[in-house]
Amino acid sequence: MVSIIIPVYNEEKIIADCLDSLAKQSFKEFEVIVVDDGSTDKTYEVLSKLPVRVLRQKHLGPAVARNSAVKHAKGNILVFVDADMTFEKDFIKKLIAPIKDGKSKGTFTKEEYVSNWDNVWARCWNYNEGIVDNRRIPKNYPDTSPVFRAILKSEFKQVSGFDDIGFTDDWTLSRKLGFKATFAPGAICYHRNPDALIEVYTQSRWIGKNEFITGTIYRKIISLVRFNLLLQTIRGLFISIKYKEAQYLVFQFFYYLGINFSIFRSFFGEVKSK
Repeated sequence: MVSIIIPVYNEEKIIADCLDSLAKQSFKEFEVIVVDDGSTDKTYEVLSKLPVRVLRQKHLGPAVARNSAVKHAKGNILVFVDADMTFEKDFIKKLIAPIKDGKSKGTFTKEEYVSNWDNVWARCWNYNEGIVDNRRIPKNYPDTSPVFRAILKSEFKQVSGFDDIGFTDDWTLSRKLGFKATFAPGAICYHRNPDALIEVYTQSRWIGKNEFITGTIYRKIISLVRFNLLLQTIRGLFISIKYKEAQYLVFQFFYYLGINFSIFRSFFGEVKSK
């Protein structure tokens, strides 16, 4: 048995596509547990009409949501996916194969693609990360990752799950376990990049709370210089010319506005986990 866990927060428009994609998997021995993390839209209303197990909590962030779901999970293998993902029919089968064969305790996939590549803001998201095509993860990415897509439940419980630290909470398993996820070939999936400017801003606000940007006073000060809007505008001119995407300048304004606002709020103790 595999337990697929999906934390959701205001995902009314896309969660049905994710669940429909999972229903078409070639591997059938799994359960799906969706945790509604205090959504304020119609996410729970949508979920209540679908044949899926739903847990509800107040808005505490994805780490708490995933940990809560594991307490109810029946599977020996845990799979963590996001509401904005869809999957090839052999995704689960391929993702867990190294674990079932005893070759790995946890896996990830490098074969992750942007599902909304036709949207200019989704493309700009990749360009901002230095990725030129519709891959979410670069071709030259190593065969190990600090983020697990699948892991033995026994290993997860050994370290009491994810630490509730915000954006990089999904790195905490590998840190505590002392090993990384290994690549599972053929596990193909699709991830939706932010495709509206408000989504770009919202996601960058979340990213800006991460430990590498606002974790310490030193990092905050360095980040204020590194992510300065004037400096990033100059960088944006070069990127917009390189990729022939004039709208990148608009994208990067909203992106770095969100980052800078998170840095500013961090000096006043903003909660990082949600």
